[in-house]
Amino acid sequence: MLPDWIISLATIAFANGLVVLGLIVMWRAGLVSFGQALYYCMGGYAVALIGRWGGVTDAFLLVLVGGLSAAGISFVIGFLLARYREIFFAMLSLALSMILYGLLVKTESLGSTDGLNVIVPTFLGYAPHQEKLIVALYFLVLVVCATAALLVGAYFRSLAGALAIPVRDNELRVEFLGMSVSRLIHTKLVISALLAGTGGALAALAVGHVDPNMSYWTTSGEFVFITILAGAGSVGAAFVGSLAFESVRSFAFAMLPQLWEILLGSVLLLTILFLPQGLGSLIERLHWGREAKAP
Repeated sequence: MLPDWIISLATIAFANGLVVLGLIVMWRAGLVSFGQALYYCMGGYAVALIGRWGGVTDAFLLVLVGGLSAAGISFVIGFLLARYREIFFAMLSLALSMILYGLLVKTESLGSTDGLNVIVPTFLGYAPHQEKLIVALYFLVLVVCATAALLVGAYFRSLAGALAIPVRDNELRVEFLGMSVSRLIHTKLVISALLAGTGGALAALAVGHVDPNMSYWTTSGEFVFITILAGAGSVGAAFVGSLAFESVRSFAFAMLPQLWEILLGSVLLLTILFLPQGLGSLIERLHWGREAKAP
């Protein structure tokens, strides 16, 4: 019943919500990445390249390859990133993302600044077109996001996930407990990259095109913006914040094309002032309110 543009907006919002969910995984451990666009871009380009060079069209396989390619890159560079904290971690992750941007811009075989078109996907042999393709991609994103939310929720309840706050507050005590902080952070980096790569793969399929700007620092900054807007209180906050961001940006650009950045900045400022824990805190308040009313 909804128009195609709303479905497309929600598809992109939920795909980007996966990236924000990955940032929340690190955020809880006190790590802020300004280079998450690196994995987002890797996932998107993996989809474009395997479709162009390998002839693979199945959407499920493309998304899986996109997520795993980003996770593989993160596993390698994670041995370096896991050694750093605070501003050093943030700047190093940003530098790695910009290195990928520079390589993509200078490589003509990868489309240079023009980027690459993404092959039209199929779904286990089913090949929808036009409106049906938009709806099919939307439901694919919903399924992937629901699965990711359940798995990340389970991870937060596990021992490794529960140690995020102790790692943020006092790494030395965690080490005294016999846990390797570097290994815990390395694992979080891989999980975060897997989510970001999957989100990039889904966004590439939805848009039908990838370009080096997916790895640019402004893209990473946008994801950090959404994370602040969402808060790290719950898994659902990532998707609520991403949908709110895309909605505000779309309507602001439509109504105030010359001033939409000011409107976005105002929304972030108001959120910090009146909801310092992010939009996700509203979800927690509703949850606690229902528990309080329960007999």
